[in-house]
Amino acid sequence: MALKQPENSLLGSESDSQRTLYPYVTGTSVVALKYKDGILMAADMGGSYGSTLRYKSVERMKPIGKHSLLGASGEISDFQEILCYLNELTLYDNMWDDGNSLGPKEVHNYLTRVMYNRRNKFNPLWNSLVLGGVKNGNTYLGTVSMIGVNFEHNHVATGFGNHLAQPILRQEWHENLSFEDGVKLLEKCMHVLLYRDRSAVNKLQIAKITEEGVTIHQPYSLKTYWDFSAFENPAQGAIGSW
Repeated sequence: MALKQPENSLLGSESDSQRTLYPYVTGTSVVALKYKDGILMAADMGGSYGSTLRYKSVERMKPIGKHSLLGASGEISDFQEILCYLNELTLYDNMWDDGNSLGPKEVHNYLTRVMYNRRNKFNPLWNSLVLGGVKNGNTYLGTVSMIGVNFEHNHVATGFGNHLAQPILRQEWHENLSFEDGVKLLEKCMHVLLYRDRSAVNKLQIAKITEEGVTIHQPYSLKTYWDFSAFENPAQGAIGSW
């Protein structure tokens, strides 16, 4: 016979334990690369509620401390929670007032531990993160997934960007990219994602971080062309009952 717990039991009921079973409002790809003066990062401003493009002014890139820039794909509310964690981390670091501050490598390592910790609790933060920065002349660019998988590279992408932008970056990126060439390369990647990713929106931001600090530019749209003949009747010549 099962024991009945008192109403005010410290153990609580099963309904007290909540988990995010799937994300609600999500952002799509973030693409970032190193250039000769620092880091460039690009992301659109769409926020999708399921398959509906519900919000079109969601900022998914934020400065972290003095030396880092963070971009996020995935659940927007989880990204906001991560920003709260990082605000506490930078505040605690500033309280030491020792003339030192957290660099991008330290922030990236912290994020890998947070994501992996939440994964082990079976309550992950549903985000893929890109962390770039510059400190003491050294550029750093890394990424971490919702289960804590992480690496550092010269160019990274999340979401559909892993499949559609990375081939372009592998072919065209080089370490002496100027700011103008880096922006053109990011725009080329975002152009492909806009055409191919259902959740992408034609309103993007590009951010840079150098030794001087973070600059997040105003959003703008890319010039597009939709009059391809294949778009007029995409099912023409298809084989099957559909």
